[in-house]
Amino acid sequence: MDTLAQVIDAHAAERPEAAAVIEASRSMSWAEYSRRSDALAGLLVELGLEPGERVAVILPDGPGVHAAFVANEKAGLVTVGIGPRAGRKEIEHLLRTTGACALVSRARYREFDMPALFDELARDGLPLRHHLTVEGELDLAEPLGVDGRSADLSAPGPELGARLAERRLGPEDLFLINSTSGTTGLPKCVTHHQGRWFYFHQLALESGEMTPADVFMSVIPAPFGFGLWTSHFTPALLGAPVVVMERFEVDGMLRVMEAHGVSVLAAVSTQFVMMLNAKRLDATDLSRLRALYTGGEKVPYARAAEFERRTGASVLQFYGSNETGALSRTTTRDPRDRRLRTAGRVIEGMQVRLFDPDGNDVTHTGHGQPACKGPAASRGYYGDEAANRELIRPDGWVLVGDLVSIDAEGYLTVEGRVGDFIIRGGKNISGPAVEEAAESHPDVELAAAVAMPDPVFGERVCLYAELRSGAELSLEQLTAQMRANGTSQEYLPERLVVVEELPRSSGGKIAKQQLRADIARRLGEQEGA
Repeated sequence: MDTLAQVIDAHAAERPEAAAVIEASRSMSWAEYSRRSDALAGLLVELGLEPGERVAVILPDGPGVHAAFVANEKAGLVTVGIGPRAGRKEIEHLLRTTGACALVSRARYREFDMPALFDELARDGLPLRHHLTVEGELDLAEPLGVDGRSADLSAPGPELGARLAERRLGPEDLFLINSTSGTTGLPKCVTHHQGRWFYFHQLALESGEMTPADVFMSVIPAPFGFGLWTSHFTPALLGAPVVVMERFEVDGMLRVMEAHGVSVLAAVSTQFVMMLNAKRLDATDLSRLRALYTGGEKVPYARAAEFERRTGASVLQFYGSNETGALSRTTTRDPRDRRLRTAGRVIEGMQVRLFDPDGNDVTHTGHGQPACKGPAASRGYYGDEAANRELIRPDGWVLVGDLVSIDAEGYLTVEGRVGDFIIRGGKNISGPAVEEAAESHPDVELAAAVAMPDPVFGERVCLYAELRSGAELSLEQLTAQMRANGTSQEYLPERLVVVEELPRSSGGKIAKQQLRADIARRLGEQEGA
C-alpha cells in the first residue's frame, strides 16, 4: 500500500501543474506540494530530529498546513495537529503529553507571540528544541525562521534525499496525533495511522460516488478527523483539488464555491445553517454542488431538507468519533427520509455492537452504547492508559460515548450522549472542563455547564454559578478572567446564570437535567417576550 506522500509525489510527476490545494486566490500545485514537503522534511532531518519524534503544527487552514503534515511523514516524524482555536493551556497540555520536540507555527498565532511562548514553555521543562516560524504557505521563495534565525527552504540534495527515502513513515505507522475533548478536563490525544484513513476514503467514495473530476471544499480544521478525510486524504488520494479557508466566513465561502465550481462540500451543521441564512445564497451559482457532508452533531432535518431543496445537493454524513472512525453512513442511494432522519446504515466491516451500562452485549435488542472493532478505528490515546481503559474494553471493542438504536434494516439513530458534552457547531466541549476553568475565578464558588439550545450552532455553552458570599459577577468579567488564564475560546460560556444554590440529585450530584430544562424555559420566555 502506498502512503499519502507517495501518492502526492506520483501526482507531481504525472500532472505537476494541476491544482492540489486552493485557498482564496492562492493555490498549490501537485509539484509544489511535493517540493514544499520535501524541502521542509529535509530541513527537519538536518536539524537532527530522530525518526518517531513528535513535531507540533499550529498553522491556519491553507496549503502550508498540508505541506507540513506531509513533510513530517516524509521525515519519519509524527505530527501533533493542534487546532486553530486552542488556548495556551491546551497548547501546553498537548505539547507536554506528546513530548513534542519541535513546533511549526506562524510568528503570531491569535493573541500569542509564538517565539516568546515557545521560550517560556521550554523553560518550564517541555522537551522543545526547535521552533520553525512560517509567514506564508511554506513556499520555497518565502523566508522561514528557525530558532530565531533566518533560513531558506530548498530541495534536498541526493544524499539527504536518500536519507528521507529510508525514514518515511509507512501506512501502519503512527503518523499524527490530534486532540479530542475529554469529560474530565483537558483534551485527550488520539493516535492515527494512515491505514484507517485509506479505509475511510473507500467508504467515502462509495457513499458519495466521488471521482477525480470532483472539486472538494472543506471548512473543517485540518487536524481534526472530519478535516483529515475531507481535506487531507480523500482529495489527494483521488487527485482532485480541495478548496480551504484560513478563516471561515459564509459570504466568502459562497464566493469561492462559485468561482471554483465546488461539487463536494464538507461543513458541520452550524456552518451549513449559516449558509442557508446568508442573503447571498440564492444569488450564488452552486449548480455543480452535488453533495454536502455534514455531522459533528445531530443533523437538523428541516434545515437539511431546505438545503437540498435550495441547492439540489444531497446531504450526507458519517457517524462515529475521532477515536472510532465511521460506524455508519448515509449514501446518495438512500431514500431521503432515511438520509436525513438517521445516521445511515451500520458499516458491516466495522463490526458494530451495542452494550448496556453493565457492559453486557445487547446488540440483539437494537438499543445501547455502540462500539466497534474494525479498520477505521484508532489505536487509542497517546500516553494515557487510564483513558484507554475507558475507551477500549478488555475484549478490544472501542466505545463511542452515545446511546443509539439500530433498526431491522440496519439504520442507526443517535438517541443521546453518555458523556457530559456540549456540541457547539460540531465541536465537542467538555462540560467539566468549562466548569474547572470558570471555578478558577475568585468569585465563583461552584459552576455547572450545560447545553443551551441554539438555532444556528445547535448548542451553546450556558454556565450556572453559585458565587461566594457578597460577590457579583458579569459574563464579561468571567470570560475575561478565563481568557487571561489561557482558556480556549470554545470553552468560554456564552450565557451566565447566577443562582443562590445549584440543584442537587438524591445522590448529591448537581442535577444538570433540571438546569437544561431551566435554560430551555428561560429561552422560551425570552422568545415570547
